[in-house]
Parts: sequence; structure tokens; C-alpha cells
Amino acid sequence: MPAPVHWVTAPHEPAVDQLESGVRTRAGAALIGPAGVGKTTLAREAAERLAPGFPRVDWVRATASRTLVPFAPFEGLLEVPETGKTAAVLRAARETLGDGRLLVVDDAHLLDSLSAALVYQLAVSRTVRLLVTATVDRTGVPPEISALWQDGLVTRIELQPPGHDDSRLMAQVEEFVETLPGPAHRVLEFLSVADPLAVTDAVALTGTDAVEAAVRAGAVVVDGDALRPAHPLFAVAVRDALGGPDLRRLRTALVERLSASDGGSVIGRLRLAVLAVGSDRPQPVPDVCAAAQEALRLGDLELSERLGQAALGREPDLTTRLTVGYALAWQGRGREADAVLAQIDPAGLTEDELMAWALPTAANQFWMLSEPERATAFLRATRGKVSSPAALTTLDALSATFTMNAGNLGRAKDIADEVLASPTADDTAIGWAASAAALSCARMGRFGDVDALAEQALAAGHPGLLRFTSGFGQTTALLMTGHSQRALTLAQRLTDLAQRRQPGRSIGEVLMADALIATGDLHHAVTLLRGAAHTLAPTGYSWGPLAWMLLAQALGRLGETVDAGKALGRAESRHGLKSMLFAPELALAKAWTMASRGDTHGAVAAARDAVKAAERGAQRAVALRAAADATRLGDPRGLDTLVRLCGEVDCEFGRAALVAARETDARMP
Repeated sequence: MPAPVHWVTAPHEPAVDQLESGVRTRAGAALIGPAGVGKTTLAREAAERLAPGFPRVDWVRATASRTLVPFAPFEGLLEVPETGKTAAVLRAARETLGDGRLLVVDDAHLLDSLSAALVYQLAVSRTVRLLVTATVDRTGVPPEISALWQDGLVTRIELQPPGHDDSRLMAQVEEFVETLPGPAHRVLEFLSVADPLAVTDAVALTGTDAVEAAVRAGAVVVDGDALRPAHPLFAVAVRDALGGPDLRRLRTALVERLSASDGGSVIGRLRLAVLAVGSDRPQPVPDVCAAAQEALRLGDLELSERLGQAALGREPDLTTRLTVGYALAWQGRGREADAVLAQIDPAGLTEDELMAWALPTAANQFWMLSEPERATAFLRATRGKVSSPAALTTLDALSATFTMNAGNLGRAKDIADEVLASPTADDTAIGWAASAAALSCARMGRFGDVDALAEQALAAGHPGLLRFTSGFGQTTALLMTGHSQRALTLAQRLTDLAQRRQPGRSIGEVLMADALIATGDLHHAVTLLRGAAHTLAPTGYSWGPLAWMLLAQALGRLGETVDAGKALGRAESRHGLKSMLFAPELALAKAWTMASRGDTHGAVAAARDAVKAAERGAQRAVALRAAADATRLGDPRGLDTLVRLCGEVDCEFGRAALVAARETDARMP
């Protein structure tokens, strides 16, 4: 028998008491420590003590092999629906699990991003109580998991027992697995590729004697009808020792065994597709493409790209190219997406196929490639190739969004109105048109129209990131009509809806920061904008330049001259036609940066430029906000500008700004 591993574990007290306290007083507790210090044992003891107070106790065990498949750790506790995108799937999962149970999440650092998002959402909703174990090392943890303790949702408990040494422990583990009998080692080899593995599958692949030998040696344990390593490090050691050909052979054997039984569920189909990609038994191309589309639907862009590229290498058809194009573009990799989409020849496409290709191609060109002129010309050329009213309406809806971002709000609103009045507009067209119209109306000063348009966009069932476009219209209207707290509450709600999913969360934080700047909470705004600006920088969305613009404004107001200048530089380098809508914000960023340097003349000139830029784009409400800033910066003509603009846009913000400006003017010598 192989020599046993000498584990240096943490004492049970006070850790178990702290775990219990976290579960009773917060959404739960997280046990943090290196591998092999007894985190799982402590979580099990705490769960046993707490069990009488809960309707049920369930375990979710993350493993390195499960990391590759979304929601795989939750298999057995929930069924991923066959339809619906990420938000709907997560909502259904919360409803299934959120019954007051105690949920133990073991090795949470290995969770896939969607499972991690679900754990975070369950913690926020407090519909379950959590016991979480995790190893925090150089490989990091999913941001949704670290947010559990960073956001104060769970109690964080550190374990670092004296005498524990990672290198020593791993050497013992490697010696243990190397000296296992051959059949027992063979069982661990399969578990290093697919953990857990049904006992029946393990027996079929290795034999009954091998499984029994592995159990006797303490290498594996039987958990219900599944087999798993007795400790995760055993599988890690085996996998690290195996070469590429060995892993490929193991995957091939697993695919051959699981093909007849593992394709009935979404998780099963994805798991089989992942195994097959690295095996000598490739799936039919339509099956691989379907799995890539499944991953894209769920929001696992990396997996969708991996599967889609595997299919493309064998049969580069239209559907697969579109799937890979979306996966790349949504990761912010616009050049690669453009290269994939450019391989499609539009000449041989039907009208439906042409639309399916043209829409992501144009959107990628506009935002991810920062080539709005090319995108606009492409959209115009595509419009000349289609004839159905529905196709024309959808193209016009995207054109309205482009036109708004380019700063021509009047034209954008006109196009959007035509789309919304069309009987042929589908949900996609309504979503684009109504969200663009909502934001355009808010910035134009037509506040009474904003909520209805935002609700129309949301009701179309095609919200995605468009909810932030219409939401920005709503927060802008609320700020201008004197409801700053409601604006902040709405921005917070939109951010909470995104949970920790990016880029949605960062866009929500930009909306929050805009409201915070308006209410004078500059330090909080800066904190949000620093993170949001860096997160959004590689995405290509116009929210990225806006984040830098607002950050420069807030830092300038605080007198942080150097940092304001850096933020302004980044805003200017990223600004272009795709973000021309926010040209007034860029001018105000320059104004407040110059003010922080003591350049009053330059600051006033820049603030006047902000007013002019807003008025050129028919953004009267934005011009009013810029004029208010100009008076604060000492513009001698600011009061006259405010009076004029208040005559054009009658709102509480303008009236309050006018009172403040007159009081300041009265105090001037």
C-alpha cells in the first residue's frame, strides 16, 4: 500500500464556531486557506451542527474538470433550461434553489463564472445560507466569489495552521499517487479528466477490481452513485504527471462511454462536447456547433469560442462563423471577430442569412473596432440589398442607435419614431429604437417621454445592455426634474441587476457615478469610476470613454490635478464618432481638469465649449447642466446662458441652478 499523506490541518475550534456564527448572522461564511488544511472537514462538521435548523442541506463541489462546463457543479440540484439567455437561466436557478436551504460550496475558487454568479446572487437574495470553502492563491478566484466577503455578505475565516507547507504536502501527494497499484492509479487517471464519475462508468472503464482497489487504497471515495478523488490534490497530481497523448486517450475512452448516455441535458451535452474536442473521437460538426451556440446562449463566451473554433476548423459554415463572431466580439476582441465574419460571402446568402450576418458585423465595426463611418456605410449598403419591411425596419433601428451615439439626437429620434410606429418591427428593432429614443429624449429635455420609451424597450424582451441605455435616459430625467435620490436608487438597481456580471455591472456604476457627481458625492463617484473605466476600456462600448470623462470631472472637482489630467488624456484618446453623444461631457472633463490647475480662463472656455457642443446636438438638458458648471467655474456670461436655457428646458434642476447663480452674482463686487 502507498504511504499515507500526513495532512497538517487546522484545529476545529474556533473555526466551526465562526462558521456557525456567519451562517446565523449573515448570508453565510467563507473558509479560506491553502489546499489540504481541512477546509472541507470543517465545513462538513459545521453543516452537521447547523442541519437541524434548515429544511435541507446540499453540497456543491467544484472541480478542475467541471470548471470547463457552465453550471456543472450544480448538476443534480437544478436543470438548466433548454431556452433562455443568461439572466433568465440564473433567475430560474435562484427560484429553484432559493428555498431556505443550507448550501455548502466546496472549492469555490474552481467554479465556472456562471456558477459563481449564481452563488453570489443567492447570497444577495439571502434565500439560502452558504458555507463556502476556497483557496486564494496566484490563480485567483472568480470575482463573484471574492465579492462574497468583499461586499460583506459572508464572514471570512482564514485558516493557516502552523507547520503547513504547500511544497512538502504536494511532494507527499505525488509520492502517494505514484506508488498506487496500477489499476487504482488508472481510476484516478479517469477522475483527473472527469470528476466526479458515475460508479457504473468507472467500473465499465477500469473494472470492478480497479475501483475496489482505489477505494481500499484511500485514493477515491464513493459518494452516492458517483466516484470522486479522496482529495482533490490526488487528481491534480495525476493530471500534472500525464502527458498530452495520455489525456487525449482518456478523453477518447470517456467520450465513447458517455456518448450513449450523457447527451440528455444541457450540462451533459456541453460536457460531452468539451471532452470530445480534446479526444480522437470528434462529434459531428452540427453537434459541436449546437454546443457552441448553447454556450453562447448561457453567456460562456470562452467556451462558445473554443467549441465554435473546433467546428470551424472542420466545416466553416455560416452558423458557426456567426457564433464565433459573436463570442469574440462580446469578449471585446473586435479585430478577430471581424476577421471571422469577413470570411462570409454575402452574395450567396438569403435575405434572412444576410440579416443574421450584417447586424453583428455592423455592430462590431461601430463599437468594438471604433469604425463608425465604416459601420454606417456598411449598414446603408446592406439596406439596399434587402426588401422585406421587417428587415428594413430592423436595420433602421440599429441605424437609430448609431445615429444617437454619433451625437445627432434629432435624427436618431426621428428614425426611432418611424421604427416604433412600424407594424413590422420585431422585438430586436423595438429594443434598439425605444432605448435610443429614451436616452435621446432625456438629453434633449423631453423628460415626459422617457419612462414610457424605457418601459417599451424593456417589454420587448431584448434588454441586454440596452437596459442601461434606456436606464441612463431615466436617471438623467430624474436628475433634471429634481429627483436625485430616485435617480441614484434606479442606477443602483440597474447595477444590482447585473450582479457581478461584466460589463453590465461597470456600466451600472457609470450611471451611479453620474448621479453621485450631480449630488456632490465625489469621492464615492471616483471609487466607482476608477474600476469601471478600466473594466470597460477593452470592450469598445462608448460607456468606456464616458467613464474616463466623468472620472476626470470628479477628480478635477476634488482638486486632484495629476489624476484628473491622466483620466482626461485617456478620455480624449478613446473619444471618437462612436461616443460623440458625450462630447459635452468631454469638454466638461477638460474644464474641471483645468480648474484644478488654477486655469480659470481655460476652464470657463472649455465649459462654454461644452454648452455649444450640447446645443449643436440638440442636447438642451445637457447644455443646461454644462451651463450650471460654467457658472460655478466663474463664467461671467454664465447667468445669461442659464436664463436662456431655462427658457427652453423648464425643470427643477434649471430653476435651482438659476437661483444659485443669481446668489453668486449678487455677491460679486
